[in-house]
Amino acid sequence: MSDKYIVSARKYRPSTFRSVVGQQSLTHTLKTAIASGRLAHAYLFCGPRGVGKTTCARIFAKTINCEHPTPEGEACNECASCKAFNEQRSYNINELDAASNNSVDNIRDLTDQVRIPPQTGRYRVFIIDEVHMLSQAAFNAFLKTLEEPPEYAIFILATTEKQKVIPTILSRCQIYDFARITVPDIVQQLQYVCEQESIEAEPAALNVIAQKADGAMRDALSIFDQVAASTEGHITYQSALDNLNVLDYDYYFRLVETFLAGDVMQALLIYKEIRDKGFDSQFFVNGLAQHLRDLMVASTPQTRKLLEMNDEVAQRYGEQSAKLAPAFYYRALDLCNTCDLNYRNASSKQLLVELTLVKLCQLVAPQAQQPVQPSIQRIATQPSQQPQRPAARQAQQPPVTDSAQQPPHPAERPPHPADMASHPSQAAPAPRPVAHAQSSAQPMPHAVGTTPRIMVNVTNTAVPQQQAAPAATAQRTQPFTTEQLSAAWHGYINEHPQERALCTTMSYALPKPGDHAEHYVVTVGSPTEQKNVEEHKEALMKYLCDAVKNDRLSLDIVVSEEPIDTPKILSPREVVEQIKQHNPAFTQFLKDFDLGLA
Repeated sequence: MSDKYIVSARKYRPSTFRSVVGQQSLTHTLKTAIASGRLAHAYLFCGPRGVGKTTCARIFAKTINCEHPTPEGEACNECASCKAFNEQRSYNINELDAASNNSVDNIRDLTDQVRIPPQTGRYRVFIIDEVHMLSQAAFNAFLKTLEEPPEYAIFILATTEKQKVIPTILSRCQIYDFARITVPDIVQQLQYVCEQESIEAEPAALNVIAQKADGAMRDALSIFDQVAASTEGHITYQSALDNLNVLDYDYYFRLVETFLAGDVMQALLIYKEIRDKGFDSQFFVNGLAQHLRDLMVASTPQTRKLLEMNDEVAQRYGEQSAKLAPAFYYRALDLCNTCDLNYRNASSKQLLVELTLVKLCQLVAPQAQQPVQPSIQRIATQPSQQPQRPAARQAQQPPVTDSAQQPPHPAERPPHPADMASHPSQAAPAPRPVAHAQSSAQPMPHAVGTTPRIMVNVTNTAVPQQQAAPAATAQRTQPFTTEQLSAAWHGYINEHPQERALCTTMSYALPKPGDHAEHYVVTVGSPTEQKNVEEHKEALMKYLCDAVKNDRLSLDIVVSEEPIDTPKILSPREVVEQIKQHNPAFTQFLKDFDLGLA
């Protein structure tokens, strides 16, 4: 072997702003700052791993010292400074790995180097990688130098965890947030590498590598090298799955088809097939949740751009998502999330996953699995909306008893149950066609106007609903006394302790009799208290009316013209002062033990 092998992550590391992948807006800002000469003395590059933070710091350091920058704002790579940088012998760029050099002594050595001006070029650039690993003392030792460095010194701090950097450091830096690299950008860069290395790769295989990298270009290149080494220069989709231990999304498409068909047995067989291939069950559940999420995203054109995959696979997701209702996604994702949360504590993990699959198979067609009781109740409680039979059919119907007749004309309709609430003796003759149909000796399917799917054994529950629904709207007029209203007033206070301001107002503002027997007046001490009571008046009135069984009760909330003696809430200091006034021994106690309020 004549040439030494270099991994792709190093060989194809960007050397210009133009070659940086997925950070176009950020690199444009840096080039604009260099072209205009508006350079800060400290920068903080933060973001996930492998997205180009240290690479951009090096490119930035090379470009600001370039003697002949291009019109596009790039380094020329021809001057002495650029050649020294490319050959890694430039003294104007100093790098410190804070992960292993995080003590005060390391920072002091760095500050000593800052005092030395550049021998060639205009700036000395100090790159501190993983700066969040510095100790608290090292941060404090670095503060003064970072705030007032020499005019030729520029600091570039890089970190993956910005929240661990102390605020005093953050306030002295210009902060640049690096974004995750998207799957299409990673795939495009991998295709470029394939062209340079003469490697054949299927687009689907590169898409799998890009998704496995999770937004990190460096990870994608490392994974690419791994797959390319095992396939001898011909990367296929199946080889990428085998090398990366990735579950083929075809399994998930098949599973969703079993959910659509409600085929529990087939879903369990697919799960067994996945387990036989050696995949972890929790990994499978998380993959299923991701697949369902992608289906939900693909269901509408507005959100389809959130899919990080090639157009061919995205089209397949769109076709399957058209078969599912939106409610399915929400319930299915909740089931997968619950399974993932309970997986660690489950004694039988396989049973937990299989039970989740069974529930998923029952989500798609809930109408076929729901009981018919709600629809029966709706029909039983709405006799006036029953379909009318044709006139010819009515003429052929044999006469029936008056208790089983159809509902009469509105002008001849019997009295409403609410109208007979005050006369219980008259409530018995109220027509009960459904109940009578149940007790009648001969079947009368047309007399009650019901369909054959309504079973007779559920009419017992329909009868009280038919009578209770209108009765709920009747106005109650039971007489009550002021003492009964006051008891209900205090009952509301006891049942709503969380509404402190309202309960405090109600505790000293009691209802007083007004103009007539069902009218009362509540006098409060301020407009604020009046507004507070008015805001809760609807719930309060409902509670009081239910308590006294009278819907004609009315309350007026008025503000007193004279000040009301309300209890004062004392502060801890005022409490102590009152105790000292009434108990001199307490004052001596505080002096003896040298006690006081903070």
